[in-house]
Amino acid sequence: MAGEALFLGWGPVVRGREQKALQVFRETLEYYGRLQQEGKIDSFEPVLIAQHGGDLAGFVLLRGAQANLDAIRSSDEFERRVVRAASVADNVGVIKAYTGEALGEAMGRFQAVSEELA
Repeated sequence: MAGEALFLGWGPVVRGREQKALQVFRETLEYYGRLQQEGKIDSFEPVLIAQHGGDLAGFVLLRGAQANLDAIRSSDEFERRVVRAASVADNVGVIKAYTGEALGEAMGRFQAVSEELA
């Protein structure tokens, strides 16, 4: 199914770790680029969020086949990168996400359950 994704979000950079945060960000984007070149993900999209007083400062959306995303998510290399990110930014998290066709499937499940419980 098309539309499976991983949402990787982060909050404000830890004060005093700004240069390390930039380094980790660059290295992480290079890693995602390598995953895309190797065909392990379809694409990735980094997004920085303007200052708004909230906890989310940015995110990256990785798109690909669910089996590939599951393998990446459980790999030691990915886990190490998440730990590195959490050492330079607050509120680092990784969440399964749905877009495209997968979004339609997820909404269909929600609709079916809501009708059962009505």
